[in-house]
Amino acid sequence: MPFSQAFFPAVSILIALLSFAFAAWLYGWVKKQPVSNERIIHVGGLIRRGANTFLAKEYMVLAKFVGVASLLIFLFLPSPIWKNDFIQNLTMAIAYITGAVFSSIAGKIGIQVATIANMRTAESAKKGIRPAFMSGFRGGAVMGMAVVGASLLGVTLVYLITDNMTALLGFSFGASSLALFAKAGGGIFTKTADISADLCGKVELGIPEDDPRNPAVIADNVGDNVGDVAGMGADLFDSNVASMSAALVIAASLGKQININMVFCYAAIGLLASIIGVATARIGKNGNPTFALNSSTYVTTAIFGVLTALATWAFGFEWRIWGASILGLVVGVIIGITTDYFTDDRKNPVRRVAKASESGPAFTILSGISYGFLSTLPAMIGIGVSALGAYKICEPLGGEYPMFGIAMAAVGMLSIVGMIISNDAYGPIVDNARGLAEMGDLGDEVLEITDSLDSAGNTVKAITKGFAIGAAGLTVIALLGAFISEVNQAALEHGLGLITGFDIMNPVVFFGMLVGAAIPAVFSAMLMLGVDRNAQRMVSEIHRQFKEIVGLKEGEPEAQPDYDKCIEIATHGALRELIPAGLTAIIATICVGFIGGVQAIGGFLTGNIVSGLLLALFMSNSGGLWDNSKKYIESGANGGKGSESHKAAVVGDTVGDPFKDTAGPSINTQITVVSLVSSLMSTLFLTLSIFG
Repeated sequence: MPFSQAFFPAVSILIALLSFAFAAWLYGWVKKQPVSNERIIHVGGLIRRGANTFLAKEYMVLAKFVGVASLLIFLFLPSPIWKNDFIQNLTMAIAYITGAVFSSIAGKIGIQVATIANMRTAESAKKGIRPAFMSGFRGGAVMGMAVVGASLLGVTLVYLITDNMTALLGFSFGASSLALFAKAGGGIFTKTADISADLCGKVELGIPEDDPRNPAVIADNVGDNVGDVAGMGADLFDSNVASMSAALVIAASLGKQININMVFCYAAIGLLASIIGVATARIGKNGNPTFALNSSTYVTTAIFGVLTALATWAFGFEWRIWGASILGLVVGVIIGITTDYFTDDRKNPVRRVAKASESGPAFTILSGISYGFLSTLPAMIGIGVSALGAYKICEPLGGEYPMFGIAMAAVGMLSIVGMIISNDAYGPIVDNARGLAEMGDLGDEVLEITDSLDSAGNTVKAITKGFAIGAAGLTVIALLGAFISEVNQAALEHGLGLITGFDIMNPVVFFGMLVGAAIPAVFSAMLMLGVDRNAQRMVSEIHRQFKEIVGLKEGEPEAQPDYDKCIEIATHGALRELIPAGLTAIIATICVGFIGGVQAIGGFLTGNIVSGLLLALFMSNSGGLWDNSKKYIESGANGGKGSESHKAAVVGDTVGDPFKDTAGPSINTQITVVSLVSSLMSTLFLTLSIFG
């Protein structure tokens, strides 16, 4: 490979290795923080053991899926092995397995650090908000650095070793498919426990959120880690890989090495900017954690903008492509700000839902759904503006450059994903810390500090989810462009006509669009029904324990709940429910492709993208709004804890839990998966469909 072709991938590898070294330093710093409370050490150990046990069982199930999928890929992709070069199919299968392995490692790293950072954060809160914030944030940053470093390293190595863009899509599909099931499984686990703990504890008995008498409380804390840490880590790993892969596929179709160099350069600078942003993150002695988290994001954004401008000038990159990338990044920040408006307890929507809760849970749910739907418009417009703007900025360049501009807008939006993951992982760490502080009886002052950290975590987590969904929207539009590139390459090989777009007046396209639009709703329903069935089983178990264990309800010292039984119920239920929803989406894609061919798939992907983004934004924002409405009431507003409005808000939060932490954030992964399946199977859909 010529020096000019290998230089930027080599720099990407170096920066990825730098991020691993920084993550190792952060991990060592967190681990050195003291923890001496025996109760916290004991409960923290239970959480760590439960999270690792679930992850091991989940990965055993997913390993079987990956094994079957890799065999099918080897036999049929990029085309049937009896019609194709044996090595191409083998390369595709290995790339797929590698993507799945990298994604699973991302989740495992997150669990390892989150389950020690939670104890350190709780203990540090005795010294004040600053040391507690730093423990939580740096714990989350370990995952941010490791996940983005792994995604950049993985994509770069696959590119260097194979020099095959279709293999990159295979790597991305491995990451996406594992992320889909990991996010679904973790989401089902965490919301099973959360709903059960809230309904039986807060609503029925009126006991505190993390009261150790509640048998589901440890399962709830385990769920924060397997859902919001491991699941979200795999999800954002997938999004980052998919955006880079789509951009590289389109860059290759343009036939100029400088465009491929630009993708690696910008991705590497994004990771470097995140490293600097994390390293400089600080909070004052009496600082605001939400302000500190958001400030770090803005600093990282500014660093990326300046460094990419310098790189564009120094290496002679196209300024229009830089403009598209910066547009994507700016729109991502704006989407985060609009999400903050609808989910922050200092803003009107949350306070109005809290006020509505005084009239009962029906009004809590009705108002929350209404504001959730309203919240989708700014983000959908933002995604549309960034796609249209990137297209128009690059349109004068001609050819595939407008679609490459959209792909680079997605790369730009995800450029600071290292900081985004750091902020996101901070949320469940401080949530666990709050529970540990209560169970460790550290006092009201510590609880006040951990509540402040937790509130910031909820607000920032809602922002990061909006950011992730917006980035997924741009990424899948770019993947639609990658699909067209793959189809046209196959068409040239088979002597067929090229496609430039999809006419919705074509009944085959419209058929695909209708099916594609329905899939996110079906997918979401299957996940939430899984939570519903599992939570009912756990509620029954909690009732049994309170009935049969003498003195448990009264809190007598010798009466101890069976925490392991609730963890077992959540684990088995999640493993049983995680595969069907994802398989439904994949099988539907394959069926539409073989029925209507590439035209139907074009419609299918379009419908899936629009419907999926709408539902994902609605559910994530509604859930975050209900959660913070509950916390706002718990702070003393609208009747405070134990009031009828509080009980109504807990019901709203219970409805919102599977919205925001199970179905909502899983949809963007589902969109990515079906887009990649479509690209990988494009040759088969082109040549073997019924109506294509």
